[in-house]
Amino acid sequence: MNRRDFLKLASLLPLGVAAPRVLKKLGNPSLQGQPQNVIIIVFDAWSAYNISLNGYPRETTPNITRLSKRAIRYHNHYAGGNFTSPGTASLLTGVLPWTHRAFNLSGEVDASFESKNIFEAFKNHYSITYSHNGWAQVLLKQFGNYIDELIPREQLLLASIDNIIPKTFKNDDDISSVSWVRTMKVKEEGSAYSLLLSHLYEEVQEKRFEKILSGFPRGLPTSGADSGFILEEAHDYITNRLANIPQPILGYFHFLPPHFPYRTSREFYNAFNGDGYQPIEKPLDIFAATERKNLAFKRKMYDEFILYCDQEFAKLYDFLEKTGILENTWLVLTSDHGELFERGINGHSTDVLYEPVVRVPLMIFEPGRTTGMDIYDYTSAIDVLPTLTHVTGEKVPDWTEGVILPPFAPTAMPDRNVYVLRAAKNGKYDPLTVATVALVRDGYKLHRYFGYDETPGDGLVKLYDIKSDPEEMTDLAVTKRETTAELLNELNLKLKEVDAPYLKS
Repeated sequence: MNRRDFLKLASLLPLGVAAPRVLKKLGNPSLQGQPQNVIIIVFDAWSAYNISLNGYPRETTPNITRLSKRAIRYHNHYAGGNFTSPGTASLLTGVLPWTHRAFNLSGEVDASFESKNIFEAFKNHYSITYSHNGWAQVLLKQFGNYIDELIPREQLLLASIDNIIPKTFKNDDDISSVSWVRTMKVKEEGSAYSLLLSHLYEEVQEKRFEKILSGFPRGLPTSGADSGFILEEAHDYITNRLANIPQPILGYFHFLPPHFPYRTSREFYNAFNGDGYQPIEKPLDIFAATERKNLAFKRKMYDEFILYCDQEFAKLYDFLEKTGILENTWLVLTSDHGELFERGINGHSTDVLYEPVVRVPLMIFEPGRTTGMDIYDYTSAIDVLPTLTHVTGEKVPDWTEGVILPPFAPTAMPDRNVYVLRAAKNGKYDPLTVATVALVRDGYKLHRYFGYDETPGDGLVKLYDIKSDPEEMTDLAVTKRETTAELLNELNLKLKEVDAPYLKS
């Protein structure tokens, strides 16, 4: 019996029934002493620009701000992409989207990366994962052979007729879920493919969830393809599992809030009404939606939803602390991408890469650390995997493109380029011809757009000084021609390098 099979068997036993003693007899040197746990918490679509810890005027994260006084806080941390598939895949593989190739909607990584993931890197740990997000679940299923316990997505959704979809169409649940939503769910503006079936569906759901709905004035949190869920239920299930599986643990838990639809609990409903906050007015972008609805109101709903996440993270942290698990655990709090409420754009289904949609929180709670630390270097989601393997004594994978983060790196943070990619409309195995790329270095951020109807010819290039202009209000591409040319040349060389394997001979 190999170690992974043993861990699966041991997870069925009460914690502590001979498991630690037997594990030490497996002969793996890295397991001697006290191997450390790793738990990663992802709140989906959570922008670093909307958390009070970073100076946001609204107090959206009172608990996280309090707890972060014991954490290492990374203030300039970037996702790999601006939506779930590339952002999550970069976090789980330690490589950029143009390398893992999961940059299309509901995308999977290239087959060569199925075995190059965080679960394989921590094969000496019992790995347990869950995601509310169906697209993140696509990736977790792809890595399934390297995961000890992949909690089915429907396990922590509220019991409903919706759950028949993933059970019936196990191999095509993403496509079937879209069809189900179009037919049965009423959209924001009141339309659906079938008004009769959708309204019957709503009546059934309201009766079934009457008591729970009273706690969510805007409706239940949902991905749109399910009947809903509550974070409390996920918390209870996951903490129970964490208390009853063998250590060391690698936990990856990807929760949907504060992703759209922004449906917070009654406790935080209208928490920011009348607070007088006025976001900076920004010009309409060329990628602005044709129909622009009330972005200020949606931002308020989003901020209230973050309060719900903040409360649930505090509960999880308290559980880990009270049970003693935290004493031997590296706890990571982050996101897969951010969210936009500006320039005529709402959400993250956009081809732009402005700061709020790509800069995300990253906090690392180190075992035994009691004082916080602030890191202002430019960091990337691809750095999380090599950093966690390094600090826990595991082998840093040779495939990762990331670096070991300060303060753990043996040398100073290198002078490096941080890249973010959006290529949802590009062929998976084609050279990048329809894409948006951002390059961040030395306080400057270069945007390059190419292949879109909105950017004909050679495309569009923008340059921002994000140190002095973090809201990206002043495009310096013309006034700082030398800097623009230098960064653009580096970016084009990089694109040439990553495109080379996909050029047709």
